[in-house]
Amino acid sequence: MNNKKEDKKVDVTNRQGSGSFYSTVVKDHFFHPKNFMEDETGYIADGIGMVGSPACGDVMRVWIKVDPKSERITDLKWKTFGCASAIAATSMMSVMVTENEGMTLDEARKLRPQDITFRLDGLPQRKIHCSVLGDKALRSAINDYLRKVGQTDRIEIEHGRIIDKVLKITDHDIEEAVLEGADTLEKVQDKTKVGTGDPSCIPEVEQLIRFYKEKYYGAE
Repeated sequence: MNNKKEDKKVDVTNRQGSGSFYSTVVKDHFFHPKNFMEDETGYIADGIGMVGSPACGDVMRVWIKVDPKSERITDLKWKTFGCASAIAATSMMSVMVTENEGMTLDEARKLRPQDITFRLDGLPQRKIHCSVLGDKALRSAINDYLRKVGQTDRIEIEHGRIIDKVLKITDHDIEEAVLEGADTLEKVQDKTKVGTGDPSCIPEVEQLIRFYKEKYYGAE
């Protein structure tokens, strides 16, 4: 993140009815991000997680400190190259994880994008996917911590069920596409190519698209 107040990609003004409305909470966390990692020099983390790629857009890094006795997350720092929604969502996540003496590792692993979005008083639909990166990076950091303390049996690897058996495209890939704004089969195919290798899976793909749209955006 070049500058936490720099926002050339999005308009954070209040534009109700345009589909781009940002709540007061979102704008506060964007302009005044909580627990942002200003300088990681000298910061000793118990676990570090990263998701995303500089080549394709948002990148998220999360550092956590853990009380080994209670397994509560006592501190969480983060840094991202991303839009206002990604910054606000991660800032809110950092507050949720560390407030009230901190979540336990198991509690933190159950944190989901919709929990963060709820605390932000909502996000524009086209920006819901931005709330996904933070919790994924958090789970990655937790896995890193468990690896360091030798509890590899507790590491949870995120993967998906293969839907397109030719192109090896998973339900997780489809979920990601929907979160990125693909709300039709054609748009999901444009992002993932699902069904072009194995056309027989298309009915299941359409069912998954409906499921994820309802899960993240509510019933139409």
